[in-house]
Order: sequence, then structure tokens, then C-alpha cells
Amino acid sequence: MKLVQSLTLAAALAAATTAQAGRSCEAVQPAADSVVRGLEMAERTRQALESSGAGVVVLARAGQDLRQYGLQWSHLAFAYREPGTTDQAVHTWRVVHKLNECGTDHAGLFRQGLGEFFMDNPFRYAAAFAPLLPDTAAKLLPLLQSNEAIQRMHEPRYSITAYPWSTRYQQSNQWLTETLASAMEPGVTNRERAQAWLQFKGYEPSELHIGAFTRLGGRMTRANVAFDDHPNRLRYSDRIQTTTADSVFAWLQQAQLAGPVAIVMPTDTAR
Repeated sequence: MKLVQSLTLAAALAAATTAQAGRSCEAVQPAADSVVRGLEMAERTRQALESSGAGVVVLARAGQDLRQYGLQWSHLAFAYREPGTTDQAVHTWRVVHKLNECGTDHAGLFRQGLGEFFMDNPFRYAAAFAPLLPDTAAKLLPLLQSNEAIQRMHEPRYSITAYPWSTRYQQSNQWLTETLASAMEPGVTNRERAQAWLQFKGYEPSELHIGAFTRLGGRMTRANVAFDDHPNRLRYSDRIQTTTADSVFAWLQQAQLAGPVAIVMPTDTAR
């Protein structure tokens, strides 16, 4: 089990290259400007979370540029307020999410602070979150607090384009939806049942149009890209369905599991 606890700034700098969502690790010290902007984004997000009154949210960042696919956000995580701190002026927030290990074909689960969550040199310094409704949050919170429970739906084999209705691989956003399913329905004890519950609740993945040459190039040059879990009828027509942050946000409201999505922008939006 890989758990990253809340770090000091110095430790966060050292950890910035340990795991990145779908990208290779490079032993490069992060630029001071990136550190400042990441910490600023974390603080603005904390303030927005506090103002929302939520206890558990689905949190997104724009780690990669997916605009060519009509998508705003690339990576989802659960964020929750530490219990027992309701009387404090400033609450501690924890982030639980799945990260690809340096562009390999494997991924691990991490528990971090908000500062670390935005230290991944994102494409765009912005965030979004959907506050989970009280009943949803109450069912999910005990699971998020348990190192054992968050592992139940975790599949280490990773593909950034994992097919949502297959168990061969699992990408980060897919772990999040399947984990939510296991919290909401006691009968969901494996990934197959989690996916069946998601289909029953009306989740629809995003469909990306990715040509054969692009697929072949990605598969040959990147260990964290695979397409062999996708049905031939979709793959050979260049239609790749996968779990995206944008589709999850839309579904959470449709399924009445969360409130409206809130956007968090940096102080200087021109940066």
C-alpha cells in the first residue's frame, strides 16, 4: 500500500517527481514559480472547499491539455475534511487518488494534502469540485479513511485509456467511480459489480476519436497506453470510450449524488 502523508514544503519538493498522472518521472527540481503557483492553487481550493460547507468532494485538476477532445479536466480525486475538526477555523483536507507510476503500466494509491495535489506541474492552474450530497458523503467517508477499504476496487495494471466496462486495466478516474459504487451499494464487492452498478445508475463514458496511427504510436512508445481492452467494434472505428473527469462530473449531478460543480481559478488568471 502506498500512502503519502501530508508533507512539509521541503518534503513536497522532494516528492514532486515520485509519481505523476500518466507522465514519465524526471529528476528535475521543480521551478520556484511552479511551487508558488501550486501552493497558491491549493490555498484557494481550500478556501473554496471551506466556503462550500461540504465534507467530501470529487476534486479535479487540469493536469494535461485535453482540449482537442473537448475536455476541461484530466484527473479526479476524492477530497475530504478531517473529522473532529468542525470547531477549528481552518480544517485539514486530505486527498485520496490513484496515480500512474512514472509512465509505467502500473499505478498506486496515494493519500496527500492539497499542496501535493497541485505540485504535479499541471497544464493549467485551475481546479473544480463537486460536493457530494450528505447521504453520499456519509457512506463514502469511512471508506476513504481506511487504507484497506480504498484498495478493494484497485487494479494496479494501468492504461490511461482503460475501457470503463473491462477489468483488464484501470485508470485513475475509473478507480474513483468504482470506489464510489462500492461505497453506495453494499452488494458491490468486486469491479464487475461496480461497473454493473455504474451502468444501472446511468453513467456514460466519454467517447474520444483516436485514429489507428495515433493508437499504434501510443501503444508502441508509452507503457501506460493500451487499447486491447476495448471492443473491436469501437476500436476499429476509432471510437475510444474511457472514464473522463468531465463525464463523471455530469453523471454525479444526473444521478443526484453531488451538487453543482464549482470552479476554482488562481488569483491571477492570466498566469
